[in-house]
Amino acid sequence: MSHADDAPIIDPESAHELTAIMAQLKAWQPLAKRTRQVIHQAPELGFHEHKTRDLIIQKLTEYGVDEIETRFGGTGVVAVIYGDPKSADQNEGPTIGLRADMDALPIEEENTFSHISIHKNCMHACGHDGHVTMLLLAAKYLATFRGFKGKVILYFQPAEEGLGGARQMIDDEKLFDFYPADRVYALHNWPGIPAGKMAFKPYNVMASTDNFTIHVEGKGGHAGMPQTSNDPLLMAMHIYQGIQGMVSRTFSPLDPVVISVTQIHGGDTFNVIADSAEMNGTIRTQSDEVREDLLARLETLVTHMAKAFGGSARFELSDLENPVAVNDLEATHEATTIARNLFGDENVLTDIEPMMAGDDFSYFLRHIKGCYAFIGNGSDSAPLHNSFYDFNDEILPVGAAYFAALVYGSPLQG
Repeated sequence: MSHADDAPIIDPESAHELTAIMAQLKAWQPLAKRTRQVIHQAPELGFHEHKTRDLIIQKLTEYGVDEIETRFGGTGVVAVIYGDPKSADQNEGPTIGLRADMDALPIEEENTFSHISIHKNCMHACGHDGHVTMLLLAAKYLATFRGFKGKVILYFQPAEEGLGGARQMIDDEKLFDFYPADRVYALHNWPGIPAGKMAFKPYNVMASTDNFTIHVEGKGGHAGMPQTSNDPLLMAMHIYQGIQGMVSRTFSPLDPVVISVTQIHGGDTFNVIADSAEMNGTIRTQSDEVREDLLARLETLVTHMAKAFGGSARFELSDLENPVAVNDLEATHEATTIARNLFGDENVLTDIEPMMAGDDFSYFLRHIKGCYAFIGNGSDSAPLHNSFYDFNDEILPVGAAYFAALVYGSPLQG
């Protein structure tokens, strides 16, 4: 990397102007692309993002951020950038929080490009490598030019993929007792949305997520004499059908509910009826009230369905649930306005439906007014959580510009 490649190309006095933000970040895009591909090549699962954390700290140190803290989430990183150094009181002005998730997924990558994952059964199949890089690029801009009031807090969060990283940082380790914010924002890339377009939705934007296990107990025996046994797999099949029937015939089509049974295990050989079976799956809703009703109904269905066949079953929830992600109306309006001013009305979508995927940024939104938005990864992108997925490097400066503009353009700047 040459010094010329890394040098600012804009006048610091114009750093707050939207055209200047885009121009500088586009100039830095090749550097960001290299960083993103380094992260992609060495993915790490939740709470094990040690090299990712080290790279984040290295970059933030190079950029000259004011504080770096690593005591939250095991592998999480929190950094602070203060605004106008000429201000007598650097606490004057708003505190804007920006979050990126860091972890990869246990998927074997099938791509053939040069930056393919070097770790077996581990890849960045959800674009968290891109999210980290966009936030790092925004940090570089904000630390270089300053010129805003208040401060920015960067939250690099581990273990988003169903492992409770946000909850550990916020509820268990009291992140916001030490690093609170007036607004908090996050981005997620989305395949199918044209590259670089932004999408916003107020109120419910991502589903609650619960993982469950159903333990079914029967009576094992000889497969040739089923009358002497009590088949737990038969019970499991009826429980599965009952669950799907309950969803379609109990809840309003206007209240989104998804229950996916993703695993059924039972038995060890071809000629023995098993003693027990186990079912695993996930639940998604867009309402806390619907979620509570659904969980109560599932408990009843599972217990009584097995009992009707002479067996027993137990419904068990994981303790790693995520609540519904609810965007604050005011913060979403502010973010949408900033994006329109930055990219133009034609590149900002506001008619998207709530997503039935989940994200533990919902914990951030339970504590601080904020907005979770989407950035298009391209119409030809492979789906998320797919072995052929890759983050689109062309959108790195777009997401970074949005993050930076949220700071400069916040109405809280006064």
